[in-house]
Amino acid sequence: MLSVLNDRRPRALPVLWWGLAASAVLTGLVWLAGPRLDVALLPDQGASWYYWKLPEPTFWTRLSAWGGYAAHQLASWGLIYYAQTRVRRTSATLHPVNLVALAVNLGFIVLHWAQTQLFYDGLAQDVSIFSSQGSVVLLLVVVLLMENRRRGLVLGRPAPIATDVVRFVRRYHGYLFSWAAIYTFWYHPMETTSGHLIGFFYMFLLLVQGSLFLTTAHTNRWWTLALELLVAVHGTLVAVMSSGPDGAWPMFLFGFLGVFVLTQLHGLGLSRAARGWFVAAFAVAVLAVYSWRGLDRIDEVARIPLIEYLLVGVLALLLWLVLRLIRRVRAVPTDEDVRR
Repeated sequence: MLSVLNDRRPRALPVLWWGLAASAVLTGLVWLAGPRLDVALLPDQGASWYYWKLPEPTFWTRLSAWGGYAAHQLASWGLIYYAQTRVRRTSATLHPVNLVALAVNLGFIVLHWAQTQLFYDGLAQDVSIFSSQGSVVLLLVVVLLMENRRRGLVLGRPAPIATDVVRFVRRYHGYLFSWAAIYTFWYHPMETTSGHLIGFFYMFLLLVQGSLFLTTAHTNRWWTLALELLVAVHGTLVAVMSSGPDGAWPMFLFGFLGVFVLTQLHGLGLSRAARGWFVAAFAVAVLAVYSWRGLDRIDEVARIPLIEYLLVGVLALLLWLVLRLIRRVRAVPTDEDVRR
């Protein structure tokens, strides 16, 4: 199939813009189909309760969600493996496998829409809401680890993370990111609340990003930064919609922006003066909001950065230990080696 595709391949960066536009259109179509959903849901039961799931799931509702997820996930991993073993080079134009990946992801988006309309339930029926949130957090943490040498971890200074750990993450991150995006995508039914629509728009963008592996668009620093910062937008808006202006939205807004000024800002090639202006604007905004909210609550700003940086350290240590263990096991001679 791949061999018959036209060799005059489109350039990756314009396709990225088309993907952005397509994500917006798809989000609009999800919204338009919202009135077709008429499902009676159970009352909300607290923070650990996922509201949008059927009161009485069936074998077929579960099969539709898990079957769609499994097929989507295996297809994505197969395409990544093909690209790593058969293509293995970065290009400014799309490889044929990128076109296939875009088509596959579009097909599964349509499938999930149809599955929601017919069966409603996503994976949320059987797994905790924290697993979905955790998958996105893990993705963000791995990005921090992977970009450590290029932009540093704190104020442009890299953390002392072993080179082989970073190399391992950079080589295999696609499989993890694919899981995080596709798992979260199938976790939710295609509902039309503001939080769902914002989240699905973000998921569509991640699927576009995941389809453009081994292209220069995939590593464009402004595009990847935008994907990281969209978490701040999504988290803040969802917090405002769920708990109002007195809720926890500053923790999400300034927490993720805190990661931006401490880490992400320093990978853009900006001058020291420009970076200083960003930091000053952040500090002024924090003081302005917490002068109204209460300075005794300003510690909220540090929670998300502390959690993310702590997880970077834990993940780096665990990977270092695993890689060392693998090397040690490989170095142990077998009985056959001894006989030789």
